[in-house]
Amino acid sequence: MERIIFHIDVNNAFLSWSALEMLKNGSKLDIRTIPAVVGGDEKKRRGVVVAKSFPAKKAGIVTGEPIYMARRKVDKLFVVQSDREKYKEYSDKFYNILCKYTPVIERYSIDECFMDMTGMEKMFGDPVELAYKIKDEIYSTLGFTVNVGVANSKVCAKMASDFEKPNKVHTLFDNEVQTKMWPLSVNELFMVGKSSSSKLHELGINTIEELAKADINILTRYFKSMGKMMHEYANGIDDSPVERPVPKNQGIGHSTTLPQDVDNIPDLKKVLRKLSDMVGIRLRQENKYATVISVQLKNNVFFNYQHQKKLVNPISSNEDIYENACLLLKDMWKGDPIRLVGLRVSDFTDRTYEQISLFEESGKIQKRDKVQKAMDEINKKFGTNTIKSAALFDSDD
Repeated sequence: MERIIFHIDVNNAFLSWSALEMLKNGSKLDIRTIPAVVGGDEKKRRGVVVAKSFPAKKAGIVTGEPIYMARRKVDKLFVVQSDREKYKEYSDKFYNILCKYTPVIERYSIDECFMDMTGMEKMFGDPVELAYKIKDEIYSTLGFTVNVGVANSKVCAKMASDFEKPNKVHTLFDNEVQTKMWPLSVNELFMVGKSSSSKLHELGINTIEELAKADINILTRYFKSMGKMMHEYANGIDDSPVERPVPKNQGIGHSTTLPQDVDNIPDLKKVLRKLSDMVGIRLRQENKYATVISVQLKNNVFFNYQHQKKLVNPISSNEDIYENACLLLKDMWKGDPIRLVGLRVSDFTDRTYEQISLFEESGKIQKRDKVQKAMDEINKKFGTNTIKSAALFDSDD
């Protein structure tokens, strides 16, 4: 049966939800219609743009920039403070509407969800017509707009929902990938960040079509396993399921509540590094290898979201856990301030094996495991922090 996946994305969620609260409380001004942003407290030097209206976007304001810089682009910029509890309330209402249509929902972040609608056409009819119905129901019931992407895979549904905004339904079925997605810049492909896109441009790969037709061996040489994934995404290939969070009573995991909100990748990676060490030690004490890893984030509005991935090769070393956790972090983090980070591994096996590409080093995982076990023995004999991985001191982390 052909899969049908929806990706529902709230348009300018924090800005829209703040606007609705202001209108509810008697304001005559709808800040969605003017240059406006949601930001942190400028007096506490946390004044960065968290969300922006479409007029603000047209003025060149971008998410993550300091508010003082945004003010230089607009003479009378309206700035509103975020409201954690209200955002969570709107998110839950949004999610509850979606639950009416399928039990298989993945809360990708506070303002977006994946829905597996495979087979549901027997109950609700044409999927595209249903997408319009859900979009309109959210607006008429809750007062804010969403974009809906309809596709045969998660990556294509995600890409489709990012097409023209706001308040739109777009399709990107398998037979539409070449006409709708291939002409786009590689920068726009899901999971291709600034570093990867720069390298792709250096290689003469500028469009998604060029990436889709590129030699997989060359991509693997430069990007390793990431190269294979980018090539598959460029061709609209993504078999990953719409998944609910891993049950808390399964696997090995640790989480930590941060002393203050963190809003940058390097600091989040430092937290993941420590969690990877803690999880890795427990995993090796059990003499197990993990085949699934998941990362949990709780943002400053106390909304939890979690991503997980099935690993090609079972792992147990701190470094392998950390590297995969960082890939998940890059995928899932939306730039929102984070107050809690969690890391979990599951689906254990008693032994490892390794599948490698033509251009990857053979035995890499086994070598790491041997080094890790040797480090464990030294630390066990002389003290926990007697020896550490040199990667702990990398400036990039």
